Amino acid sequence: MRTVNVGIIGLGTVGGGFVRLLARHHDDYVTAYGVDLRLARGCARNPRHAEELGLAPGVFTTDWHDVTGDPDVDIVVELIGGDHPAIEIFREAFSNGKHVVTANKAMLSRHMGELAGLAHASGVQLRCEAAVAGGIPIVETLEHALVGNEILTIAGIVNGTTNYMLTRMEREGLSFDEVLADAQRLGYAEADPTADVDGLDAAAKAAILATIGFSTRVTMDDVSVVEGIRHVDAQDVRNASAFGYRIKLLAVARRTPDGLDVRVHPAMISKDHQLARVDGVYNAVYVVGDAVGETMYFGAGAGAFPTASAVMGDVIALATPIAFGGAPLPEAEPFPRAQPIRTADSLHERYYVRMTVSDAAGILARVAGVFGEHGVSLAQLNQTAGETGEAGETVQIVLVTHRSLERDVRDALDQLRATDGVLAIESVIRVEDTDAWRREAMDA
Repeated sequence: MRTVNVGIIGLGTVGGGFVRLLARHHDDYVTAYGVDLRLARGCARNPRHAEELGLAPGVFTTDWHDVTGDPDVDIVVELIGGDHPAIEIFREAFSNGKHVVTANKAMLSRHMGELAGLAHASGVQLRCEAAVAGGIPIVETLEHALVGNEILTIAGIVNGTTNYMLTRMEREGLSFDEVLADAQRLGYAEADPTADVDGLDAAAKAAILATIGFSTRVTMDDVSVVEGIRHVDAQDVRNASAFGYRIKLLAVARRTPDGLDVRVHPAMISKDHQLARVDGVYNAVYVVGDAVGETMYFGAGAGAFPTASAVMGDVIALATPIAFGGAPLPEAEPFPRAQPIRTADSLHERYYVRMTVSDAAGILARVAGVFGEHGVSLAQLNQTAGETGEAGETVQIVLVTHRSLERDVRDALDQLRATDGVLAIESVIRVEDTDAWRREAMDA
């Protein structure tokens, strides 16, 4: 058995968690796996991180080239995020024959094909368990544990910030702005919350999960609908509950006869579904395989130690053969675009719509008529109590459609925005058909 040397670039929240995890469990890894891991190099901009983590003399550097160029380093752990210099770190590490472990979801969602190709050509591996859903081992599950299945659906709550916010809105009746401010105060949301609340973080994860689960290249640009929770109001949360639903920001990737359906948006799902019961900052990923049927994976989606746990799992997997004189298998050739990606226009779902209209005779019939002109049938249509504003007496209309094509619903809404008496389309939320997720699974 030989020592396996690790170089880490980025000693912030997750990097610091990894260093502490290694110090705490080093002897356990030796006993359980026969793997003697040594932190050979640690890189960060601020030397204070090295002092706080107690790095040995000679380990710390502020230059990432000292990590990727060190001949003793076997595995590089990249935890700085962003595209640059992360891409350069990957390229140099691969060219020097080093495996790379990362949590960099945004970069992978755009550049997975290129980087996997470079790893393959260099005979090394790229591993990314920590890039999706924090401590939940979903990448390993899709790549190995469920390999005997054709994956039919991957659907998940993969952003803890928005799940925390929606949970607070439902339980306490708070507004979006109120819960966002509190999430920022508690450290769940960044000062600039755009990536979370506008669905960009979840879209990056959806692209990675779809690529792995369906063995086809999917980038973030292929995610056909990317909408966050910015326009979800406390009234929508209450209405959803009254209808028997809960609102969750979902990442959905489905295999359909017309191609892959990959999207991110708020959705109403039945209170009885497993995903509807996931609250607070937790994540969950629901996977349907044709043989195994429904499975679900639940856990912490972020944080120092949950994410460091996923990083460590990748490091141990790489280090085990190295420790005994072997080498991990090279990265497989990157997936080509083997399946088409379905456009959002072809979605066939039910839709919840809330709008503000003038309190005038015939307005309900006018609204229903516009939907009818576009072939959209209404399942429910309700009018709430009115109020007086700058536009005079107004009321809110809340409706739910039967299953309809997305393009027909959007055309109807565009016409309604130009219709006399319709003051604002306040909210549009898809009502997810979760039964469709498990169709085509084999009978027991």
